[in-house]
Amino acid sequence: MIEYHNPDAAVGIEETPYDLSVAIRGEEATSIGLLANGFPDSVEFLDALGESLKALRPGIVIRAYNKGNASIPAGQTLLGEIGGECVGVVAAYGH
Repeated sequence: MIEYHNPDAAVGIEETPYDLSVAIRGEEATSIGLLANGFPDSVEFLDALGESLKALRPGIVIRAYNKGNASIPAGQTLLGEIGGECVGVVAAYGH
């Protein structure tokens, strides 16, 4: 007989629901930013994510950004551009 062990431990802190969201309504255009951090494959991962999002919701417009250097924070100019063009953003890390 095979026995499986579940390695999940009891959680020591209360879970907090994630409240941030963006309403996407039908065919109405909704701009979503995808911010790559500059690690290898972060752009490719976000490209695939963007294609999946567009297939799921045709009203989504994807705007791709790349901060280019994983060791520094995104600059104010880039953040301003994202904030001015998008209602939501996904930031991703790749290796």
